[in-house]
Amino acid sequence: MERYAIRELAHHIGETVELNGWLTHLRSSGKIHFLILRDGTGEVQLVLKEGGNGFQLRGIERLADLEQESALRVEGRVREDRRAPSGVEIDGVVVERTAPSPEYPIQPKEHGVDFLMEHRHLWVRSSRQAAILRIRARIIHALRNFLDEHGFIVADPPIITPAAAEGTTTLFGIDYFGDPAYLSQSGQLYMEALAMALGRVYSFGPTFRAEKSKTRRHLTEFWMLEPEMAFCEFEESLEWQEQLLSAVVQDVLVHSAGDLRLLERDIASLARVRAPFPRITYDQALERLREVGLGLEWGEDLGAPHETALAAMFDKPVFLTHFPAKIKAFYMQPDRQRPEVVLAADLLAPEGYGEIIGGSQRIHDLDLLLQRLKENDMDPAAYSWYLDLRRYGSVPHSGFGMGLERVVAWICGLEHVRETIPFARTLNRVWP
Repeated sequence: MERYAIRELAHHIGETVELNGWLTHLRSSGKIHFLILRDGTGEVQLVLKEGGNGFQLRGIERLADLEQESALRVEGRVREDRRAPSGVEIDGVVVERTAPSPEYPIQPKEHGVDFLMEHRHLWVRSSRQAAILRIRARIIHALRNFLDEHGFIVADPPIITPAAAEGTTTLFGIDYFGDPAYLSQSGQLYMEALAMALGRVYSFGPTFRAEKSKTRRHLTEFWMLEPEMAFCEFEESLEWQEQLLSAVVQDVLVHSAGDLRLLERDIASLARVRAPFPRITYDQALERLREVGLGLEWGEDLGAPHETALAAMFDKPVFLTHFPAKIKAFYMQPDRQRPEVVLAADLLAPEGYGEIIGGSQRIHDLDLLLQRLKENDMDPAAYSWYLDLRRYGSVPHSGFGMGLERVVAWICGLEHVRETIPFARTLNRVWP
């Protein structure tokens, strides 16, 4: 007898198989008993019938002794059932409890968010949370697959850094053997160096922002994809972004359809996510916002309500471009025709999910970069190695960062990013 995962059972109809998993539900109707078993790859219903040869119990005396989340080993015959989520059911002949689960704390009832987050190590076992994490894994696979197939080389920047990439107010400082250092906000500066060596590169790893924010869009620790491209100017970078996101969404629609259904995600808006995406400038955005009563002065940054209002004006992601230089990072290339704005773009997701990608063309002129450091009261000595990139064979280059958890939240249709990562780190939570 062979042992299989639940996701493999549809290929073994008519066979007697062995399964390992955990019990999620048990109900009885007369002499017929129904057990729902999960193993991480899916769920399947085990049907036990009394009478005749019946079924064998091992490790327990009665079915009633089985608790929610008991670990089980079962044997049974695979039977096709098109009504079942997995397409099959199991006619069980052996049920063996291999580990008990007394008084499992998460029951089939409403629990508050704080309770669920305190028990996140157990909450991830629920079908909804497992579906989200499988979709997250699929998104990561699709991102890597697209970049690998298009000649990008994965390269890993350090997580401990001596200087800021985005701004000094959101850094987590650490003592590095007596010297000050920081947890990385972004690997971008290092990825620029690697692009000068390898052409097209990307990193994917954790980043840290000490933002005292309690919004549904923010985590203090999150994962970011950061591609960087030598000999690449602003327009080409936008094309890479829309091609990448389109490929990812379409991949998830195909390969994670079952999990999207489990989440009851309306996929109509996702099906429209195909390149090219619409583009509006910062100036055009201000005009549109004034028309809906959300006026801003030129030079003010957009907040969540502004991004939500703009995204609602389009039926797929939209690029917001050409921001005032004073509200963007020091390394962003000014527009030659209008130096007070930079060649930067934020990609806003539909349905109120806000910015999911931010990118720009980088300054490649040494004197201009030195000027921008001084304008931002930043010490050029702390960036001496970064300035070397402009001294030795500098070329136009561009890159962007994609926040994974926001992308997962949008694709899954979630209200809060805390469900998009196995163990969320927020302003008031660093446990479990």
